[in-house]
Amino acid sequence: MSGAAVLAIDLGAESGRAVLVALDPARERPLTLREVHRFPNAPVVTSAGSRWDVDALFREVLEGLRRGVAAAAEAGLPLRSVGVDAWGVDFALLDAAGGILAPPLCYRDPLAQEAFEEVTAAVGRERLYATTGTQFLPFNTIYQLAGLRRREPRLLEAADRLLFLPDLMHFLLTGVRATEGTIASTAQMTDPATGDWARGLCAELGLPERLLGEIVPTGSVLGGLLPQVREAIGAGAELQVVAPATHDTASAVLAVPAAADRRWAFLSSGTWSLLGVERRAPLLGPAACAASFTNEWGMAGSFRFLKNITGLWLVQECRRAFARGGAEFSYEELARLAAAAGPSPTRLDLAAEPLLAPGDMPAKIQAWARRTGQPVPEDPSALVRCCLDGLAEAYAATLTTLEELTGETCEVLHVVGGGARNTLLNRLTAAATGRRVVAGPDEATAIGNALSQMIGLGLVRGVKEAREVVRASLQLEVFEPEG
Repeated sequence: MSGAAVLAIDLGAESGRAVLVALDPARERPLTLREVHRFPNAPVVTSAGSRWDVDALFREVLEGLRRGVAAAAEAGLPLRSVGVDAWGVDFALLDAAGGILAPPLCYRDPLAQEAFEEVTAAVGRERLYATTGTQFLPFNTIYQLAGLRRREPRLLEAADRLLFLPDLMHFLLTGVRATEGTIASTAQMTDPATGDWARGLCAELGLPERLLGEIVPTGSVLGGLLPQVREAIGAGAELQVVAPATHDTASAVLAVPAAADRRWAFLSSGTWSLLGVERRAPLLGPAACAASFTNEWGMAGSFRFLKNITGLWLVQECRRAFARGGAEFSYEELARLAAAAGPSPTRLDLAAEPLLAPGDMPAKIQAWARRTGQPVPEDPSALVRCCLDGLAEAYAATLTTLEELTGETCEVLHVVGGGARNTLLNRLTAAATGRRVVAGPDEATAIGNALSQMIGLGLVRGVKEAREVVRASLQLEVFEPEG
């Protein structure tokens, strides 16, 4: 392990950030983080649907790079590389010359849901799962493409390559068109047995094979920055672009500070909650299919066997609704109000369709309560407590199913991501699951992004050492079940 600094750019569906991560093995806490840029992100509603403004995103990536280069120079640190991660499934289509044919569709656009039933009926749910190992989410890439094939066939005809959003940012930085494995595995179009695209499945659905480029391993060095990019940000020719674990969950799980001698599960807690375990082989049987668990690819040939659960999206949508009504709350204030409210008498089904769509979440929760004959939460404190209690109960149920499917008991639940800062939710989760909850790091995605770059550059010797670095660098908070 040797000293270095890298820049991790994490694109989220609500915001993005650029974090300068330095590693100094001589320090007691070897890893240090400095956020150099943060920016909002939201889909743009157009006549063609809900789309991502990739021009604006790339401008923010460049600004993050510019500030990262300046911050590294100011600190006297050699900046070795940069890498981008983002949420899964969403993509851009490029023509043969590398031009972006249309703004990328947002996963919450209804186009993919329109094709979901058609594709699953044509292939069969169990065969689709046995081929890809991916859970059935109605916005997966495969359904987005099937929807485009029906609604905008000329767009697919003109397309030469599909790039997921982090891969697109890397292409715009380097001119290299490459697809990193962890993000590809979210598409429901890859074969975990071969580590490649499920090409037969894609051909069966009429999806052009030319769209599917080479899948490269996590940590691949893609090359240097384009000259015009170097000039724009003031970087030298030595700065490399390294494909980190480009799916944000893959990066977050790499940063789980788990000890090798404990059986553990992870909960990546943010807009979505992703609860699962790390395995050396996928689970592809009918029981895993029926439970809608997914097998996402991780670093060094690992698999994340997990389930997607609606996460703090519920609270985010409530907060937006409160603000529209003239009541501005920070997330910390909402957590304090929810703690004071006490346990909610109202139980939510987090998979209920109304709760998955954007809109007036307080009204949706109240309508659900009325429809199911439960007490109706009226004020912000009761509404947010209802959401947090619902999340903790969903985590407990999912953990039970996970242990039944794998045949292994988890001793510790590691909570990483922004939700690790929510003390109330962590306490509720420990009580609901009956397990020790270890919270942190909250910047797991940026840390995992950086560490996967460092592994790719040979600065950190693999996943085990990466997790040792995290444990040595950060103070973690522990919640016992009886607490």
